[in-house]
Amino acid sequence: MCGIVGIYLKNEKLKESLGSLLSKMLINMGSRGPDSAGFAIYKKEDENKYKYSICINDLSYEDFKERINKHINAELNKNSDHVIIKTSSKPSEVLKIIKNYFSEVSIVGYGRSIEIFKQVGDPADVVKRFNLEGFSGSHAIGHTRMATESAITTDGSHPYSTGEDECLVHNGSLSNHNNLRRKLKKNGVNFNSENDTEVAAGYISNNLSNQKNLKKTLEDSLNDLDGFYTFITGTREGFAVLRDEIACKPAVIAETEDYVAIASEFQAMAHLPKVNSAKIFEPEPGKVYSWGN
Repeated sequence: MCGIVGIYLKNEKLKESLGSLLSKMLINMGSRGPDSAGFAIYKKEDENKYKYSICINDLSYEDFKERINKHINAELNKNSDHVIIKTSSKPSEVLKIIKNYFSEVSIVGYGRSIEIFKQVGDPADVVKRFNLEGFSGSHAIGHTRMATESAITTDGSHPYSTGEDECLVHNGSLSNHNNLRRKLKKNGVNFNSENDTEVAAGYISNNLSNQKNLKKTLEDSLNDLDGFYTFITGTREGFAVLRDEIACKPAVIAETEDYVAIASEFQAMAHLPKVNSAKIFEPEPGKVYSWGN
């Protein structure tokens, strides 16, 4: 059992409040996932620069800063044990440098808009550690984890990102993830954990890279992914939601003229503005719902 949340803002006036809205959603899902928590924030900034979300683990920030500046010209922003690298250097160059010279750190995600933060611990502590309430942006997704498929580590925490400005949170379990992981590795998809959700994220990224759109990719997943699941997939433009055809993993959506929110339970959204007048419904089994894409 895990908790998933997401919010997409239709009203730009709410963008400064995105972090505050999401933080309460994550905290309210703490009962569904006390082991770790994480979130992805989307915020469009300089179109000419990429952002790389890095967990430096036990490496000191000063050491990381000194070493990375020998390889690329970048702006660094530290947040707890995560560092956001902003640079005009292309992903192929930066990802290769980090892989070759920084084996002790973890690449959490990258893109022009996305920033990902995740850590072991109670969701309320994780929210406070990264000062989620202070974030602004256009949309975000988050996750609270009760570990079932892999160890309680940062690498085992959600969201997972295996492509540019793409990420996934997931409540459920996949039974064919080991076979699918082997197939995806042959296609060049890299994995940092044994978590089944990372395999689902890799599946989505691989299909999108092969000219499939997000809706088609998620529809195909109903045949290709075995298990019980509810997905929230984040992209640069918005997010999409899918429950498997049996739909035993709960989800509820609240939509107003100002936002769309999704969570495993309504209590995660009870604090949202005008939620009492929102259109509230459960997503139908096997149907893709998408906003912004």
